[in-house]
Amino acid sequence: MLMRTDPFREMDRIFQQLSGTSGTWSKPSAMPMDAYRDGDVYVIAFDLPGVDREAIDIDVERNMLKVRAERRPSGKSDGVQMELSERPLGVFSRQVMLADTLDTERIEADYDAGVLTLRIPIAERAKPRKISIGRADDRKQISG
Repeated sequence: MLMRTDPFREMDRIFQQLSGTSGTWSKPSAMPMDAYRDGDVYVIAFDLPGVDREAIDIDVERNMLKVRAERRPSGKSDGVQMELSERPLGVFSRQVMLADTLDTERIEADYDAGVLTLRIPIAERAKPRKISIGRADDRKQISG
C-alpha cells in the first residue's frame, strides 16, 4: 500500500472528485511538442509516453496536421483495486498549421521510446535557388 503525505495533492484529488474530472479525461488534452528545422527537413516531436503505436492517428488535410493518441488503461483484471492513479488516461490531440513551404505529401513518421517524430521535407519551390541574370541586349534581339 502506498502512503502519501502531500496535503496539496490530496486537495487536488478531492477537487477532481468533486468536479468530476478524475479518472479518464472526457476532453482531448494537448500533448507537449518540439518543432525545429534541420537542414531541408522540418521536424516535429510529440511526447506520448505509454501510448501504443496502434493508438496514434496522424492526418493531414491541406496544411492542417492533426495528431490524435489515446492512452488506455493497462491490462488490469477486474479484481484490481487502484491505490493511486496519477497517470492520465484518455485522448490526447494536437493540431498544427503547417506552412505552404512544406511538402505534406512526403511526411515520414517514427515512434520510439514514447516520442512521435514527424519529418516534413521543405518543398523544392521554397528552397533558395540562384537566378541567372540575362543581358538587356539579348531581349532586344529576340523582340526585333
